[in-house]
Amino acid sequence: MVALNLAKPFLVVYVIWHPDFSGGAELAEILRKHFRRELYQNVAGGTGLSVIFRSESLPGTGKPLAINFSESETTAVIVLAESCMVNDTEWVSYLHELSTQTEVAGLGTHLFPIAIDEQGLSIGLEEQALRWDQWVKEEKFDITDLHLRLISELTYEFCRMLRYYLEHLKQPEKDEDELLGYLKKVQIFLSHSKHDENGKQIANVLRDQLHRGHGLSSFFDVHDIPAGVRFHKVLLAQVAQSAVVAIHTDSYSSREWCRREIIEAKRHSVPLVVANCINELDERGFPYMGNVPIVRMDPQRIDRINVIIARLLDEVLKDFLWRCRIQLVNNEQNEVQFVPRAPELISLAGLKFPENGQPTIVYPDPPLSAEEERLFEEIKPDIRLRSFTEWLAEGTS
Repeated sequence: MVALNLAKPFLVVYVIWHPDFSGGAELAEILRKHFRRELYQNVAGGTGLSVIFRSESLPGTGKPLAINFSESETTAVIVLAESCMVNDTEWVSYLHELSTQTEVAGLGTHLFPIAIDEQGLSIGLEEQALRWDQWVKEEKFDITDLHLRLISELTYEFCRMLRYYLEHLKQPEKDEDELLGYLKKVQIFLSHSKHDENGKQIANVLRDQLHRGHGLSSFFDVHDIPAGVRFHKVLLAQVAQSAVVAIHTDSYSSREWCRREIIEAKRHSVPLVVANCINELDERGFPYMGNVPIVRMDPQRIDRINVIIARLLDEVLKDFLWRCRIQLVNNEQNEVQFVPRAPELISLAGLKFPENGQPTIVYPDPPLSAEEERLFEEIKPDIRLRSFTEWLAEGTS
């Protein structure tokens, strides 16, 4: 039943920096904390994505320990390139070897250089480098914002890599050039109240920021859903490549179409982020806006747009991670339904099970709490709920 190697992580992230680069350890730790934390635990298992450091030269070689790309399904190699690395011939040789190895390894393995200073462009990978050196020169430079930008840029690059890899899993007979014709942009729907000036303003700023962002306009299509258009039809047409940002302002929950948009997003389990932009109060909080990330933003200041976009990128990456893992499983049991986040009762509305047999809902780890399972038992006693690890264990025991 299962083709997935349980001992093999799906995505491993390596961070490489020269031992003489004084800021390398701090920057690497910031990346580790983000991608290792519980944010990615649910889809990656354990404590999040595996993040491994390479920053020491081996005795006798002058180079870091080699990377075995066969130890994971996909691999992202982040290189913090700066003058110390460029001036060390053994390290430059090591990076060129890595570059060749990643090309040979295929679609699931990529090298992501970050030019910490201008000399970092001299390692021969400048065409694909993220330009930290230019970011620090921008006006109103803030180190926290800079770290957030780096994380967002890398998350976006990981999304691009996995979008390509997912298509490869679906159509392994096609080569890389052929697959390009099947890659679709991720549809971002901005759900907001058209009767609220704050909602319209925030939607416009979000749209502009997504269109201006590095490469995002080539990856995302950003839309509003016009009032009166059947959201579920629009969503169903794009459901395999969709995500929603719900801009929760004071009038949001009172608008029929806003409520419909949330319900359809939940029914079809698309990535969903709620931007909490309530100014005064919400008279009747809509019950289906939970179980997803909620980002607080003052509607009068709009100074956390980048935080909302960063969390949206995280959710899109988590969705690609989940769909890749499910594709590798090769499950052919009709009674099993996979959902990309912890199920809730509304999940039942979007699933179709055969009339006979005991249906199973499989969701990302960790397992649901006992009180959540009891609620499902009361409403739908014949449903089996299993976290991904529990389900795999049943199939291999």
